[in-house]
Amino acid sequence: MSTFPHRHLLDIERLSATDITAVLDLAETYAGQNRSANKKSDKLNGKSVVNLFFEPSTRTRTSFELAAYRLGSDVVNIDIEHSSTKKGETLLDTVLNLDAMQIDALVIRHAEDGVPQFIAPQMKASVINAGDGKNEHPTQALVDAFTMRRHKKTLQGLNVAICGDISHSRVARSNVYLLTKLGANVRFIAPSYFMAPSYGKLNIPTFEDMKEGLTGVDVIMMLRIQHERMAQGEFAVSLKDYHQRYGLDHKKLAAAKPDVIVMHPGPINRDVEITSQLADDPKFSVIHEQVAAGVAVRMAVLDLLLSGR
Repeated sequence: MSTFPHRHLLDIERLSATDITAVLDLAETYAGQNRSANKKSDKLNGKSVVNLFFEPSTRTRTSFELAAYRLGSDVVNIDIEHSSTKKGETLLDTVLNLDAMQIDALVIRHAEDGVPQFIAPQMKASVINAGDGKNEHPTQALVDAFTMRRHKKTLQGLNVAICGDISHSRVARSNVYLLTKLGANVRFIAPSYFMAPSYGKLNIPTFEDMKEGLTGVDVIMMLRIQHERMAQGEFAVSLKDYHQRYGLDHKKLAAAKPDVIVMHPGPINRDVEITSQLADDPKFSVIHEQVAAGVAVRMAVLDLLLSGR
């Protein structure tokens, strides 16, 4: 039986704890490979991966590109500004035309919720969701879990605070699904205007006070303010006032456990949601470790989806 019985990776919600663990365990192998002198293998030799990003990306797109190269596959990055979508071609026609070229995987990011889920049933290639609107960002949650597990050994019983613009965050949603599946205790810290919608039966505890919310936590995940997903006038306070109440610094950090780790999926808005001093503090910050883990985790995802095809 396959260790990963899925043809696509569209979200965390439909993955089991066993599926998640399979990705994390394989990613450990690739993390070691990425630290070696020869980072390449031929595991996916002859396979082709296409990156189709309708939104800006540095970490996610580059790590998928590196992951595919290091597994020996061919990689194509579509330049949206010079693609036929600018001539009026529909999204569906674009992806079906790519599929007709016998590609093996399509990595897609889109500003609208549900785009990967819509196109996947219509494609022969494996579809990987690299972020869809405010919905999910499954590989980022896997990266975050990988980083937490390396520092804390297990996610079972871990107290994780997700802080900031939760209502517009696909990273928050994917992390909630993943962390609860693996037994972590998740809490939200945010002003009322950034508080998340209901997660049904998950009953996530919420806090508007940073000190109260950070008390006794093992992991703090900071989120940036996602202005691009807001309606005009939705964010009505100054960045200075927001930072004073919800920006993480060493003083606020003191409420957490002494061995707390601080995470951020990026991009960071320095001295808004987190101070530069804390973001760069190697005693607490594991932000660059998350970036490094991104390549290994995405290598594991590509391997599990494509090596058996």
